[in-house]
Amino acid sequence: MLKLATATMRMLFLILFLGWLFAWVMLPTKLYKNTWTPRLKAKLNSTYFREQGTNLLLFTFPIMFIAAFGGIYIHWQKISKKSGSESAKKSSRLSFLKRPVLVMAPLGIVSMMELIFALMFLVLMVWSLANYLYVSFGSLHMHKAGEKVWEAKFRSVSLRLGYIGNTCWAFLFFPVTRGSTLLPLVGLTSESSIKYHIWLGHLSNTLFFAHSVGFFIYWAMTNQMVEALEWSSTYLSNVAGVIAFAVSLVMWILSFPQFRRKMYELFYYSHHLYIIYLIFYMLHVGVAYLCLILPGIFLFLIDRYLRYLQSRDNAMLISARLLTCDTIELNFCKSPELDYKPTSIMSVNVPSISKLQWHPFTITSNSNLEPNTLSIVIKTEGSWSRKLYRELSSTPEQLEISVEGPYGPTSSHFLRREALVMISGGSGITPFISIIREVIYQSTQQSKIPKLILVCAFKNSSHLSMLNLLLPLSATPLDTTKIQLHIEAYITQENDNSGEESQKHLQTIRFKPNPITAPVTAVLGPNSWIWLGAIITSSFIMFLLLLAFVTRYYIYPFDHYSDPIVYHYSYRILWDMFLVCVCVIVCSSAIFAWQKRRNAKEGKQIQHLEMSNPTSPGGLITNDEGMELESLPHQSIVEATQVHYGSRPDLKSILFGRKESDVGVLVCGPRKMRHEVARICSSGLAKNLQFEAISFNW
Repeated sequence: MLKLATATMRMLFLILFLGWLFAWVMLPTKLYKNTWTPRLKAKLNSTYFREQGTNLLLFTFPIMFIAAFGGIYIHWQKISKKSGSESAKKSSRLSFLKRPVLVMAPLGIVSMMELIFALMFLVLMVWSLANYLYVSFGSLHMHKAGEKVWEAKFRSVSLRLGYIGNTCWAFLFFPVTRGSTLLPLVGLTSESSIKYHIWLGHLSNTLFFAHSVGFFIYWAMTNQMVEALEWSSTYLSNVAGVIAFAVSLVMWILSFPQFRRKMYELFYYSHHLYIIYLIFYMLHVGVAYLCLILPGIFLFLIDRYLRYLQSRDNAMLISARLLTCDTIELNFCKSPELDYKPTSIMSVNVPSISKLQWHPFTITSNSNLEPNTLSIVIKTEGSWSRKLYRELSSTPEQLEISVEGPYGPTSSHFLRREALVMISGGSGITPFISIIREVIYQSTQQSKIPKLILVCAFKNSSHLSMLNLLLPLSATPLDTTKIQLHIEAYITQENDNSGEESQKHLQTIRFKPNPITAPVTAVLGPNSWIWLGAIITSSFIMFLLLLAFVTRYYIYPFDHYSDPIVYHYSYRILWDMFLVCVCVIVCSSAIFAWQKRRNAKEGKQIQHLEMSNPTSPGGLITNDEGMELESLPHQSIVEATQVHYGSRPDLKSILFGRKESDVGVLVCGPRKMRHEVARICSSGLAKNLQFEAISFNW
């Protein structure tokens, strides 16, 4: 029954999505403008929705429906016992589409599937521009007496470039919605799809730049520069567009790698100008065009507000481990019901360092192996992380930390491979810690587990202490003898093992329990996908009802009965923005508060156990050298490790030397390493290699 229901949902989602894409394909055509539009307006643009009716039905409703019921679908997949095996079979059948076919800057690693969809999107852009120009050139409007035909065409081209830039915006916010019900439906996470946001951002900014500069040139040629300062009461606002253009230029320039990597804080703060940009952008395009891009904005606002609600509470920090390679492991108390998959991430804010900065880090713990704790690893590579390391080194009794997440994949299909080759550089080892811990857990469940080959490259021998993090800081005995783990560690900047002893020193700081902190929990509880779908459904229905009420009983009387007085064009968009925010805040707050009350009871029980635990004195620093090196699990890790000094891994021989029929290749590290591995896997010389990049540095 459950299988039939999920299959029916998949078919319904596919039909709605294809219908939504078809609407985008037909939107710029002459048939849509001259034939479909009059008929649709007559039926859909009622006194309750006015000019928004058609676009709400064709461009907003399909995606909002998929997003709302997508939460139910994901929840059913999660509880279905067969969903794992089915996804594994599908993954195997479609593995050729995931192979890298293009490895180059600035696009990075592009798979066959990504290339196909990117080309389809570019075809849509070209199709839209060609049809817009064909329709507009067929009925040119001279906006000034004595205007020449080529000037009118120039204006038309500039205008239509803005139209197709708006198409990019319809997709722009989906990849950055962390708690998305849409991305898991196509096997993506916000981390793995962030590059799509970057591509769309550059493309849309290029189009909007051409659109804006084109109009400035047109106004200059026709002596209408004053038009740039016009804020019409009956049509779109030019000055709002100019403000949005200026803000977008700042954001766009500072998002380039030259600024983003070298001046991350400047990029981070400037990117929050998107709020101002979004407001003036919507004031510029108007309510009808807002409905074209509304689903992405609506879902992003829900996610952003839920993250804000979650981050208001301080997380319960149990301990921290300090390594000699300037690496920190933070261990949080978590609810046993909080479930997450390997390679998930969590964002962290430390108010004592910066109240505004949030940084994402890989979760290294395993929700099955460690039901009561959650761990992240932080490499001190920037000013923020160095300040955190210094603060922890001073042995604080408590450390206030707020978190957002966890966020990550909904399945771990790569664990069903015959073998896994995990290649890392520096701190890129952190996602693989969670994978190794998951394999350790699966080995206790009599499950089929893959062979594990970890190839890690470090600059010096002090970084070998990262291998101590492969096993959790837990009193529970672990049996690592059942897993087939082989570690090849390469020390690239040392020719001998003179510095190897430094990796044995590892310190643990245990924090004093704080009554105002709470265990890390899912933002909407254990059934978070169901509740997220409920928020999307209730907030969108509430928005439609309020919009219909305001339009019919407040805006419509101005337009219909008060001729020649017309309701201000910009006020309409302000009403839409206000109603969206109100609906998101009300519905999200209500369901979050309901779940928080339930989580609070469980949190008090967990906190009571922590505060009564005599083994957790505040501010205690211990040297864990004996425990780490003498215990059997850690000894097995040492025996499985082979260290190479003064050399780099020969990735070709390592990968081509694997004879298993199905080898998953995961890589996380510097761009050069990721690209090299991708080229090897895409060379076609080894059909058994299945590539998957894990990268969070964009």
